[in-house]
Amino acid sequence: MDFLFVIVILIVVFALIFDFINGFHDTANAIATSVSTKALTPRRAIILAAVMNFLGALTFTGVAQTITSEITNPFDLENGTTVILAALIAAIVWNLVTWYAGIPSSSSHAIIGAITGAVIVSAGYSAIRFHGFISILEGLFFSPVLAFVIGFILYSIIKVIFKNSNLAKTNRRFRMVQVLTAAVQSYAHGTNDAQKSMGIITMALIVGGMHTTTDIPFWVQVSCATAMALGTSVGGWRIIKTVGGKIMKIRPVNGVSADLTGAAVIFGATLIHLPVSTTHVISSSILGVGASHRVKGVNWGVAKRMIVTWVITLPITAALGGVIYYILELFL
Repeated sequence: MDFLFVIVILIVVFALIFDFINGFHDTANAIATSVSTKALTPRRAIILAAVMNFLGALTFTGVAQTITSEITNPFDLENGTTVILAALIAAIVWNLVTWYAGIPSSSSHAIIGAITGAVIVSAGYSAIRFHGFISILEGLFFSPVLAFVIGFILYSIIKVIFKNSNLAKTNRRFRMVQVLTAAVQSYAHGTNDAQKSMGIITMALIVGGMHTTTDIPFWVQVSCATAMALGTSVGGWRIIKTVGGKIMKIRPVNGVSADLTGAAVIFGATLIHLPVSTTHVISSSILGVGASHRVKGVNWGVAKRMIVTWVITLPITAALGGVIYYILELFL
């Protein structure tokens, strides 16, 4: 069997593993608020998230095409299969480490950082498409800020609208609404996060000479959507515990505000073909809602921990990607 073909198959397998890990690592964020307020039981929340993620993953391909072609040119990438394999291994390692520690890290930051590091070690800085790379970075860095601001404003408006309402009745009604907002947020998550693996696989097919355009093959869409749905079904309770309870005490009205904010920012990014960190968008929307509700009620220590992880993920995974590429080059 042709060695290049074997490597491409290996990349597809690792990309689907990355997507599976992404499912239980990141999807937990989409349902964290609805589980913490008991709007949904963990089992029902997981099933809902798995189904909606699957549907979302099948709906769009713009983000996948951005991953395929905007960081580097896959048609001219030197040692492309080794670069992609190294990036996937680095991103998977970082995701597992942060999952084990219960830190809501970003799979998007991880894979983008890892690709960048591996490309630089392989072909130098000139191989990076800086215009596209900077656009991706802008999306990654500004989306959490936007989520915080929108969450703050949205909850401020809701407070004014329901200021004279009975608190118990209001929360009961919002708890029912949370089922819908959890579904919407899970769908939005699928439209953005599953596409990263789609882009990686398509990139591998191009550098392996098995695909001639940046269009995403349908079998790649279905495979990645399935892998993420299966990962979602496993759940990510460590992350749910952090996002759903340690940032602030979440009530249904807070949960609805945060879910709507997160879904709007993520889906907006999908429409303009930008990958964003769903982890940081959702966490930031909760922080924004919490700051609007009661500043002292927010655990800013957890927020600080997430911001530190947000900042360090790109350089760490870039370094990991570069080191793993160097090691693979010695054996492949």
